[in-house]
Amino acid sequence: MRILDQALDLRATALEVRAAGLDEEEKQLRRRESAVWLREDAQRLIDIAVAELEAHNVELTAANEKLIMATLAAQELREAAQTASRRQDEFLAMLAHELRNPLAPISTAVELLSMLGAKPVPATLLAMIRRQVQHMVRLLDDLLDASRVTEGKVALQVRRVAVAEFIQQAVETTRDLIRTKEQRLALDLPATPLYMSGDPARLVQIVSNLLQNSAKYTPRGGDISISARQDGDKIVLRVRDNGMGISAKALPHVFDLFVQDERALSRAEGGLGIGLTVVRRMVELHGGAVEAHSKGRDQGSEFAVTFPSTGRVEEAELSATAVAALAPTPTSILVVEDNVDAGGALAQLLRMSGHDVEVALDGFEGIGRFDESRPRVVLCDIGLPGINGYEVAQRMRTRRHEPRPAIIAITGYGDTQASERAFAAGFDHCVVKPVNPEALLRLIDSALLAEDGPASGHGLITSHGSLKGPDQRERAS
Repeated sequence: MRILDQALDLRATALEVRAAGLDEEEKQLRRRESAVWLREDAQRLIDIAVAELEAHNVELTAANEKLIMATLAAQELREAAQTASRRQDEFLAMLAHELRNPLAPISTAVELLSMLGAKPVPATLLAMIRRQVQHMVRLLDDLLDASRVTEGKVALQVRRVAVAEFIQQAVETTRDLIRTKEQRLALDLPATPLYMSGDPARLVQIVSNLLQNSAKYTPRGGDISISARQDGDKIVLRVRDNGMGISAKALPHVFDLFVQDERALSRAEGGLGIGLTVVRRMVELHGGAVEAHSKGRDQGSEFAVTFPSTGRVEEAELSATAVAALAPTPTSILVVEDNVDAGGALAQLLRMSGHDVEVALDGFEGIGRFDESRPRVVLCDIGLPGINGYEVAQRMRTRRHEPRPAIIAITGYGDTQASERAFAAGFDHCVVKPVNPEALLRLIDSALLAEDGPASGHGLITSHGSLKGPDQRERAS
């Protein structure tokens, strides 16, 4: 029994040792299992982290691309701003130069006139003053037109017009410049008349701007040509010259505002860099297109303008039109102008044309003289001391004098808003300073005829003497 008990004790001890070994193995297995789970959890965490990192990388890449694009856009805007600033500086320099040029001979002419005393004024001196004043008027017209076309405020007075008619008028407006530079101008127009729908005055402006551009940049004794041809349902005008040409760098931007080729940096040829901009916009308003071509510097240039055509008209279908100048009709005129020199000069011009003229220096005096003398025509400035020209016209209209007087505004404001306000105040017409004498005299005669006969619509005379009404605009050169 003792031996059996010892054997059982040994067996029990062995079993305990075995059990302890199994417990240790189980613990190790659990530890390995836990390690596996930890590795799996870590791998899942790693996978999640990698996925999130990849997503962040995608977002970061997109953000970097946006940053790069924003940087490039900012650089382009900076360069555009620098270019605009440079062009503005160049434009202001050109404007100052261009305005000083005509002022110098005008100032000299004034001194010469003061030295003449009672002697007759030489025709050459008068021609020089007239030429320089017209040059300044063209500069102001170009500035106003550039502003209007940029803001889309140009309204066309469209009618059926012969192509040869507005080309010939444009040639007349540039003839002095071409003659001064001893250049040769060749016209190539078809024998069969070509017609299109358009604003005659603006069409003249388009062609004259192109001719002036060619004349300016073509050397003395050079050649300029203008041609017109029917091409299917289009009319193509071409202005060519053998002048300085256009550089490849400047050619794509030649119609941009205030852009000039390097040839103009010396200011020798003049201009403000806006004439071709006006040309492009006016052509587009007529449903056409304009292109510039040049093989490079000193290779000449060509401008091709394409307009829609209204077809040819045979000679037998053409109706004869009589154009007769209005005979001067002496009448009583009241000038209301606070500028003594301007009012005196205008009154002298009107008296030399046979009219009976009174001058008032402010609005209240103007109304008083209006009630006393009852003039047939009133020429009234807008910017007056006391009460402005708009109120003067309104008060005059309340008087209801018979026959009804023609009241014409004379103003330095050439925008559409000013003219509309003038018409609303009671003015019949609006004249923009400086006044074209011939056009003003014709306007006075036509206004008298309109008041004596059927009523006519309002009109606007621009500073270069074009009469703009609802249905027509007549250029007075």
